[in-house]
Amino acid sequence: MTTVQSPPAPPTAIRPRVVARTGLYAVPAANAAVVTFFFVQAGFGSNALIVLGRLTGLYGALLMAFQLLLVARLPWLDRRIGMDRLTSWHRWVGFGLLWTLLGHAVFIAFGYAELSSMDPVNQIVDLAGTVEGVLRAVVAFFLILAVGAVSARFARRRLAYETWHFIHLYTYVAVVLAFTHQVAVGTTFTASSAATAYWYALWGVALGALLAGRVALPLWRNLRHQLRVSAVVPESDTVVSVYVTGRDLDRLPARAGQFFLWRFLTRDRWWKANPFSLSAAPDGRTLRLTAKTAGDATAALRHLKAGTRVFAEGPYGAFTALHRTRPEALLIAGGVGVTPIRALLEELHGHAVVIYRVGADRDAVLYDELRELAHAKGAELHLVTGPAVPDRLAPAELARLVPDVADRDVFVCGPPGMTTAVLGSLRELGVPKQQIHFERFSLAG
Repeated sequence: MTTVQSPPAPPTAIRPRVVARTGLYAVPAANAAVVTFFFVQAGFGSNALIVLGRLTGLYGALLMAFQLLLVARLPWLDRRIGMDRLTSWHRWVGFGLLWTLLGHAVFIAFGYAELSSMDPVNQIVDLAGTVEGVLRAVVAFFLILAVGAVSARFARRRLAYETWHFIHLYTYVAVVLAFTHQVAVGTTFTASSAATAYWYALWGVALGALLAGRVALPLWRNLRHQLRVSAVVPESDTVVSVYVTGRDLDRLPARAGQFFLWRFLTRDRWWKANPFSLSAAPDGRTLRLTAKTAGDATAALRHLKAGTRVFAEGPYGAFTALHRTRPEALLIAGGVGVTPIRALLEELHGHAVVIYRVGADRDAVLYDELRELAHAKGAELHLVTGPAVPDRLAPAELARLVPDVADRDVFVCGPPGMTTAVLGSLRELGVPKQQIHFERFSLAG
């Protein structure tokens, strides 16, 4: 009897994410050093507050450019880090941007107030009315404050995505105003030809990346592939699958586990974009998404007609086999989070264990085809049902179902509460962090 061994994971499997993450740390650090060098080269003034104001303004400009890179949705970065983590970094860099710009405004106002007889508020008003570019900076600052306010968690939860996204677009207006302010009054910007070339190059790369990732690439891909709905199949009373076809889909760089931002170009929903994962591995002919029809936007999917034009941005996400570090895998799905898990199982090689967590048997969407797929690939499939309490994916239960869990790559996708609980169980069981893969759908910009 011949034993067929699973192909080992490549020894470099962990490198893509590490390289990309290291690069994202190194880029702002290196540019901060360059900015500081040009600032010192330009010389200091006699007023310490004005000096601090200039320096925080330069760091604010650098963070603003870095923000554009984080939301550019560049495929190379997205496949290695994932949009959810890039969005998280975008949020934290946004906090840093707010504080540096606030410091810039306060230091400049108090610094110039020391040289005049005006109070800081009237000093800002005077500068805005008499110095070219300052008024534009004031407008940019208040735009960023407004965007920051609506991006806070308590406000974000109360706004429709389309409303939040429209307000967020004012960030780009603020970027243009801030750049023209820097050109008009930035002494470091004009201190030397090298400094001028550096700042133009920095803003050019940042804006170029944004336009390439958010405008040019989606337009080019959709013009090339001409996506259309080919069929709509109800999977249950609350879940529907949409099949999409197009031209040259074998040239679309999509992988199992990834998602698209889908716009179905009907009269009543062409402006609405929703993130849905692929629920089947791309085969070069058809893309399939499966969604729970929970709200008005997703409920409308059930009524799509064959032939409806589709505009899809993506593929996005790092929830793929690219980051495998072990030859064997554990796939854990909760509810409709089964969609990328089912697609991953189709693509993965090596022995896999699949755990599907639902409240009741009737909630197990795509279970029949998941069972057939697991049988064909020699995978173990466990359907775990029942209420959330007691926790049926607690450490002891996971260890019982998968005794060698610490030796497997683990892919987790489900509701936020379940995902958080499972991640805690995996940590308690000693599963190394680099073997745990999950992604939260949270969009920025």
